[in-house]
Amino acid sequence: TTGLITGSLAVLGDGIDSAVDIVTSVMTLITANIIGKKPNKEFPFGYGRAEASATGLLAIGIFFAGMQLLIRSATGLWEGSGPESISLWAVYVTLFSIGGKVLLAWQQHRAGKKARSSMLMANAKNMLSDVVISVAVLIGLLLARFTGIARLDALTSLLVSLWILRVAFGLYRESTKELMDGVEDTTVYARIIELAAGVDQVAAPHRVRARKLGASLVVYLDIEVDGCMTVAEAHEVSRRVEESIRCELDNVYDVIIHIEPRGNVEEETFGVCGICAGDPEATHCARPGAAGYREEDGE
Repeated sequence: TTGLITGSLAVLGDGIDSAVDIVTSVMTLITANIIGKKPNKEFPFGYGRAEASATGLLAIGIFFAGMQLLIRSATGLWEGSGPESISLWAVYVTLFSIGGKVLLAWQQHRAGKKARSSMLMANAKNMLSDVVISVAVLIGLLLARFTGIARLDALTSLLVSLWILRVAFGLYRESTKELMDGVEDTTVYARIIELAAGVDQVAAPHRVRARKLGASLVVYLDIEVDGCMTVAEAHEVSRRVEESIRCELDNVYDVIIHIEPRGNVEEETFGVCGICAGDPEATHCARPGAAGYREEDGE
């Protein structure tokens, strides 16, 4: 409202970005309610990925707002249009906005870290970006007021719009990675293999996969045991592997273990083994029988 009254595109842009935050908070509340639903036949893994879906929708909304502001700012900068003078009211509102956003960013980050919520952490990141935006707007307003150069307001607004677009792309990339079963920290594979290998009677943990489900992690892996074991004995070994992984890794939703006889060789086209877990450039499982296996990769 202040941006429209004073004619400042920079303040208007800051207001648009703040309006996006309101939509974000509402979406977070709705998503939290969806995530709380129990698994069913249609969604046997539960509704944890509603968070990633909501983050993707949020990114699209932020991108739309940023593009609208970018077009308007570029037009104003090209035409040299802008307010004849910057009102002190615009400066006061921006100062108040900075204080409020700092408090909200801290609160969102604290709550997101405690709940391990990617949506809340995304909100905190977005709010922190808003603080930077508001500071930039304040500097632009002061410069425009004291120099009398109207285009400085449009230039500040243009920079704000580019920042908003950057935030949108970042959020979209994060949500897409989760929806495509990607993980941010790939060192988790080496940790899973280490934990599995540390259990008695377990050999060659391999074909390890992990995917995020909201704030939790679903772990899949194959292990080899003595082929003469009974089903009950092999089950007990896999139970101890699962227990070890659950105790040492945070927020594990489920651990799914496939038992194989020791020395088993078969075609495996995906997953991480003990050799390639420590190689960030590895694109194949370096085990005999795995697709892409080369003799020089391991014994």
